[in-house]
Amino acid sequence: MSTIKVDVVSAEEQIFSGDAEFVALPGESGELGILPQHAPLISLIKPGFVRITLPGSKEIKQVFVAGGVIEVQPQHVTVLADTAIRSEEMDRAKTEKAMAAAREARSKATSEADLAKLDAQLAFLAAQLSAIEKLKRHH
Repeated sequence: MSTIKVDVVSAEEQIFSGDAEFVALPGESGELGILPQHAPLISLIKPGFVRITLPGSKEIKQVFVAGGVIEVQPQHVTVLADTAIRSEEMDRAKTEKAMAAAREARSKATSEADLAKLDAQLAFLAAQLSAIEKLKRHH
């Protein structure tokens, strides 16, 4: 089967770079499925998992993204994520602790800018907890 080059990057680091047989992720208008030779496409993506089917195996790499942009060319997919975390690095206890800290900081925040930043952080952490639950159900 033919493959397509996939790069998943965040502001902090490159999360995945390699070949894939298939890529699936939550686009702004619904689930996107990308095979080699896909028509060119640019779309916003919603928080959720980028699922990358590796060539010649049943293995699927999963990366949680908090949103971002995808660019598709016939031989290359680039996911530019706001924030991205490899599924094997997701930790429920750590996420819940971060959520509690963000809630406490929000209760003490006084400026609109701080409130907006903490609301965005809480939304990201809630999406991450939801993703962890999905992972737990599938494994």
